[in-house]
Amino acid sequence: MNAAPTLSRLLLCALVFGAAPAYAREVPAVEPFTDGVRGIAADRLTPAFWIERLREPERVVLTRSEIDARNAKLLRVDPSMHDLRSLPATLRREQVAGWISGLADAPTRPLYDEAGKPLAADALAAIIANRDLEAIPASQPTRHGLVVERAALRAFPTGLRVFSEADDHDIDRFQESALFPGTPVVPLHQSRDGEWLFVLSPRYAAWIARDRVALGSAAEVFGYVDRAPYRIVTAASAHTAYTPEQPALSRLQLDMGLRLPLHEVPADGQVNGQHAYASHVLELPVRRADGSLAFAPALLPGSADSAPDYLPLTRANLVRQSFKFLGERYGWGHAYDARDCSGFVSEVYRSMGVELPRNTRDQAVSPALDKRQFGAGDDHDARLAAARALEVGDLVYIPGHVMMVIGAIDGAPWVIHDTTGIGYLGADGQLERDRLNGVSVTPLLPLRASREHAYIDRMTSIVRIRPNPASQAPTPP
Repeated sequence: MNAAPTLSRLLLCALVFGAAPAYAREVPAVEPFTDGVRGIAADRLTPAFWIERLREPERVVLTRSEIDARNAKLLRVDPSMHDLRSLPATLRREQVAGWISGLADAPTRPLYDEAGKPLAADALAAIIANRDLEAIPASQPTRHGLVVERAALRAFPTGLRVFSEADDHDIDRFQESALFPGTPVVPLHQSRDGEWLFVLSPRYAAWIARDRVALGSAAEVFGYVDRAPYRIVTAASAHTAYTPEQPALSRLQLDMGLRLPLHEVPADGQVNGQHAYASHVLELPVRRADGSLAFAPALLPGSADSAPDYLPLTRANLVRQSFKFLGERYGWGHAYDARDCSGFVSEVYRSMGVELPRNTRDQAVSPALDKRQFGAGDDHDARLAAARALEVGDLVYIPGHVMMVIGAIDGAPWVIHDTTGIGYLGADGQLERDRLNGVSVTPLLPLRASREHAYIDRMTSIVRIRPNPASQAPTPP
């Protein structure tokens, strides 16, 4: 599905209304959720409620070696992933132009700016021309860099926010995703105005502001990525300590699952004007004035949630980590320093070392993931049986959206998801909608794509992160 006027690969993590599949029943055999989110008891908004209902909640689902093997397979067989270490020493024009052109076509539908005014045709033409595709050389040496701070990934080389409707201020159609401090990238091309780089990252290819990337050798970049010891950010997001001595590393946002190497503590214990005894001393990339890569220490306060290694992959940890985002505002393409539905589940799993593709579309069909896919041959009863067999941590996909299962009440699954809104049947049997616009807990079965059709009738896939794929993947009832 392509909700944007461009060929953006980022899908809307929102309530999807539209033509329903022919196999859906008019009245699903589920009890209506008549009160919307207002009917959810407060205790269901705590991780303890769901963890206490689990058997062996702390049992390890996958070991570190099993996770590493899965990540290696994902990088090897999933076409949405990019193995930066295996790129050739020289890149051809056709390959670079293909990545850039494949991200987005020139919009053909009307777009509006933040003031609700139509985007002028000449302004749009200038943005498209700023890609400067004609300047891509016939061949170029493969370069490397590290992202130095959280940065937006854009469909075109511009920071202009644009929308499909004059009164929309949330879904920026040029916003693709975000990259985080310490993420390796391969810069492929520079915009005509020199302000943007088109980069290849492990999970995405898009435009990033040039000053968010520091360029270094492959040895420097991958040496940093592999360095140990390190800390894993286990908070929804944390920030480095304020420091006027090193402004580039002051109050730097670090998102869940980031793996950041440690810097040696100085003999006097002082880092950027502060004693380090109550903090972790991180080594972070910085950008010199000439754009080259350097490294400097920064303090991560001991009060910030972090760990010396990835958290064990347990059902309890999946619940705990997901609830750390509860109530965070929805951020299309990681906007608002937040995240969207696929970014949300990716970061929860990343805190346990499990990598996932960036977008819902790619997650749902990845050849590296254990999954049950649904098609026209799966009727409502089969889908309902599969939904009732869901387990904690399972990822449930409908077109443009993903939800993570956190448990069940009376055999009916509940999910946590980052969503713009939900639909459900009111007491009169008519469709009602709640604009949630954030990370929310809801039951799954009452959610509706339309008055006649439930979310489960639109399920495209269930992904389960489990060992022994042949015996543990979701199976038809």
